[in-house]
Amino acid sequence: MSEPIYDVLTIGNAIADIIAHAEDDFLVKEDITKGAMNLIDAERAEHLYKVMGPAIIASGGSAGNTAAGVASLGGKAAYFGKVSDDELGAAFTHDMRAIGVAYDTKMLDGTPPTARSIIFTTPDGERSMNTYLGACVELSPEDIEEDKVAAAQITYFEGYLWDPPKAKDAIRLAAEIAHKNGRQVAMTLSDSFCVDRYRDEFLELMTSGTVDIVFANESELKSLYQTSSYESGLDAIRQDCKLAVVTRSEQGSTVVTRKNTTHVDASPIENLVDSNGAGDAYAAGFLWGLTNTRDLKTCAKIGGLVAAEVIQHLGPRAQSSLKELVEQSGL
Repeated sequence: MSEPIYDVLTIGNAIADIIAHAEDDFLVKEDITKGAMNLIDAERAEHLYKVMGPAIIASGGSAGNTAAGVASLGGKAAYFGKVSDDELGAAFTHDMRAIGVAYDTKMLDGTPPTARSIIFTTPDGERSMNTYLGACVELSPEDIEEDKVAAAQITYFEGYLWDPPKAKDAIRLAAEIAHKNGRQVAMTLSDSFCVDRYRDEFLELMTSGTVDIVFANESELKSLYQTSSYESGLDAIRQDCKLAVVTRSEQGSTVVTRKNTTHVDASPIENLVDSNGAGDAYAAGFLWGLTNTRDLKTCAKIGGLVAAEVIQHLGPRAQSSLKELVEQSGL
């Protein structure tokens, strides 16, 4: 097996995030499911953009955020995700490359346009996402660059990719290439509504060995196993997956292997501003640690530290060097 070029390759929906503050009654008025990722069409996206308050636009997408986090930590990251040859697509491409992520997925010719997620952050820091997938649905096996997958220690993808049909084939191809080259495959379950849609397929990815590492939050874990018990969810995922990482917001995170369970407390914060990107940042920290020979407990601590930084400002990506943050923490 050749030496890896990349620590982590991520695959996901390439999305421009349009983020604004909103009150809970606004969500009720606009029939927005709080705390979830709601798939919408172009007309609905245009309407929500018109009625939202002052907004910031940031390159996002779950796996894109994770790649950005790995790069900010000083790791070598690559990314596959489909944008269109339009203003948002050009901005997304620039942002990824500017932070040092290897990103060469071929653009569409302008139709459908680059995906965008209209995100409303309520005073409690919860984010409610309304996503028009646009160009994302065109991600296909042709976009899987075999040389990059073969050269990445871990290939990581988001569960949201199970919504656009061609992406499923792309992920399976990437997993096959990764394993053929002695590499690992990781996924995030993305959100509990996504799990509801694809529970059986996600479980098959785990039990078949297509996926080696799974990231989930507590609600996603419970949804996956249709249980109200956190402990029984942990017992179940232990049987189905070699390594699982479950985040629990202010209660920290739990790392589960076939033999061991390790709990790590959450990193303290001063002020919760926006939970958007917390799980993506945690995955970046954990995977960076894992690919840089840290033990599992330290990986979880790094993940928690990175997530804590991201949720204290608006937007899904770090606004300062994560490498410096980890160095200062002694991790």
